[in-house]
Amino acid sequence: MSHFMSEDFLLDTEFARRLFHEYAAHQPIFDYHCHLPPQQIAENTRFSNLYDIWLKGDHYKWRAMRANGVPEALCTGNASDREKFDAWARTVPHTIGNPLYHWTHLELRRPFGITNVLLSEKTADEIWQRCNELLAQDAFSARGIMTQMNVKMVGTTDDPIDDLRHHAALARDTRFTTKVLPSWRPDKAFNIEAEGFVDYLQKLAASADVAISRFDDLRRALSKRLDHFAAHGCKVSDHALDVVLFAEADDATLDTILARRLQGAVPDEHEIACFKTAVLVWLGAEYARRGWVQQYHIGALRNNNRRQLALLGPDVGFDSINDRPLAEPLARLLDAQNRNNALPKTILYCLNPRDNEVLATMAGNFQGEGEPGKMQFGSAWWFNDQLDGMQRQMIQLANMGLLSRFVGMLTDSRSFLSYTRHEYFRRLLCQMIGRWVANGEAPADIALLGQMVENICFNNARDYFAIEL
Repeated sequence: MSHFMSEDFLLDTEFARRLFHEYAAHQPIFDYHCHLPPQQIAENTRFSNLYDIWLKGDHYKWRAMRANGVPEALCTGNASDREKFDAWARTVPHTIGNPLYHWTHLELRRPFGITNVLLSEKTADEIWQRCNELLAQDAFSARGIMTQMNVKMVGTTDDPIDDLRHHAALARDTRFTTKVLPSWRPDKAFNIEAEGFVDYLQKLAASADVAISRFDDLRRALSKRLDHFAAHGCKVSDHALDVVLFAEADDATLDTILARRLQGAVPDEHEIACFKTAVLVWLGAEYARRGWVQQYHIGALRNNNRRQLALLGPDVGFDSINDRPLAEPLARLLDAQNRNNALPKTILYCLNPRDNEVLATMAGNFQGEGEPGKMQFGSAWWFNDQLDGMQRQMIQLANMGLLSRFVGMLTDSRSFLSYTRHEYFRRLLCQMIGRWVANGEAPADIALLGQMVENICFNNARDYFAIEL
């Protein structure tokens, strides 16, 4: 019987243990997609207590707490920080089998060094005090934790209208060596059906100093903001394509669709498809011209609990997996970008694991000459970034693409404690390859497979995004 979460956690063959401890464990972290607030990094935020850094804003934990019958006041409400932490501590023993149980104890281990205590109602006071004492130290500020976890690059998530002043401040600060760069997230500029779309266009027009009444005006405004992001080192874009739509239209039709929307009309699905397609195809060409990477996160069904949406707002744990078909419209969208050789490097993520093979094979349709791994089937995302989901994603990528060219894991998180997701991923990667060796499915060549592991953990992402560190 193995001890819970030992140093050989998940490493069930000798070859896996060698791969992890000799090749994976000490690789730097290239976190190319996260939701960390750049202001907290720029200001080197010190967190007031364990709730502040660990539970605040964490919709994964809130969902588990709700499933455990915890009142909303102890999740997102006005209860005290300690009361909310205690509610989480009471919930943790009930999360065995859920990835939160592993994540919780990995995050207590690194960076807090708590290896011999499991979180529960009985141990809540001890863990609260130990962690809060550490959080008062310089090494546990926002930057301190990033340095401890050997983070070399962070890509935040930023709206086209953001002024990026915090990124500018970080770029001027030579004391902090982690590269923190903006990532372009233009969802609000193409979600024409959204309730706040017209108001957003007014803000975009103001930030770009371009009046927007026709589709070409929108292109000019976005182009100016792309220049602004590029000036701050941006080389990555990200798009939430909850539903993939495709329909082509000429500029005259797009002008009509936009004019009607600015006048308050609600577009139908065909008009929505035309507008989104036009924006995404144009943006893809801009990314290709600039040498950027585009990411498509596909398949979320958001804000399902309308009562809670009205009370609490979005992004508080009431989203789930969508099951809309995506293969044909995605193929047509990528083909339209590729038509004039203007398809940029692209990473495709799906939230529905049913679509893993769809994306793995879709990437193979559009690979580029002289660009190894140009099209990526991205890491297991959101509800899938757990043991089973990561295993399936990597196995299906290996079966239908080149695992050796994979750009690896990301946190996709708002928490400075989420870097252990990279450790979890690396352990599973080494476990999988170790089992292949044990079964005679891969050669027992430690140099060959060790280099492959190092590449997937760090080198591939560094080279793919072409960001100087």
